[in-house]
Amino acid sequence: MSSHTEPEDLEDLLEAVTHLRKQNERLLERVDDLECDLEETEHNLETLESEHETLQQTNDHLRDRLEACERDLTRVDALTDAARKRSGVNKQRIEELQARELEKGAHLREPNVDAHEIDVDGGRLEQLTKADGHTYYRLPEQADPLERGGTVTLAHSDLLPIQQLARMDEEMLRSTSNSLPTRLAAKLWRARTDPSIGDNPWERGCKDIAEFVKASDLKHWIRRQEPGTSETYAKKLVSRTIDAMLELSTNRLAVRKRRERKNGLECTERRLILPADVDIPGETATTTAENTTRPETAGVRG
Repeated sequence: MSSHTEPEDLEDLLEAVTHLRKQNERLLERVDDLECDLEETEHNLETLESEHETLQQTNDHLRDRLEACERDLTRVDALTDAARKRSGVNKQRIEELQARELEKGAHLREPNVDAHEIDVDGGRLEQLTKADGHTYYRLPEQADPLERGGTVTLAHSDLLPIQQLARMDEEMLRSTSNSLPTRLAAKLWRARTDPSIGDNPWERGCKDIAEFVKASDLKHWIRRQEPGTSETYAKKLVSRTIDAMLELSTNRLAVRKRRERKNGLECTERRLILPADVDIPGETATTTAENTTRPETAGVRG
């Protein structure tokens, strides 16, 4: 009996040892893998610790810079506030000196004067352009005792209503008048006197007429100025614009009718004319004929 069991026991033992050996080999491989993972983890940890230290140093550096910037900003704010206060005081002193000089009759260059802050007797300043081409401020009708800038041309109050309107920009013109014919009249006068406008329907006259504009040309000009205007409405605007021109020029302009031949047919054409002998403030017969104007005043504050 024992002779049969011993070999079987040896085989079982051998099989068990073989199994244990394989299991041990797998465990060894696993241990090797874990050791490799551990080494990699330790390396990554060292790297992260190094990066953390670098970031910490950078953060400390940035915090120091931020504190320095905050200190500089506080210092600059204090200097700015002090400069602002000094500037305000100096501005008040300058305005007081300018007001005194203006009340003595001085003419001060427009860019150097804050007209809305100057406190002068009567509370009114007048703008004018001199022969040197520069714009000045003065008290109304005050001659410059030093005679700087050449002769004075005209004050705003000396201009015709049409001239005053023609010197306004589009926004000011709209705020001044809600009448389209009035605004068109101002633009039409501006086209006559300002060569830079370009779209000028006025024509050179002869004999007793300095300049004129035909009603038919005025109609086309109005449609260019007011895009989308129908021909029927443009014809109505021609009459209303001419009426506005007559009124705002205090009847220095006039309307005349002239028979003309168009397309083989005779018709009567209305013309808005500027007589050659009419007196236009700031213009002479020569400047009118050349369709130019001398520098005049820019406006009045009051």
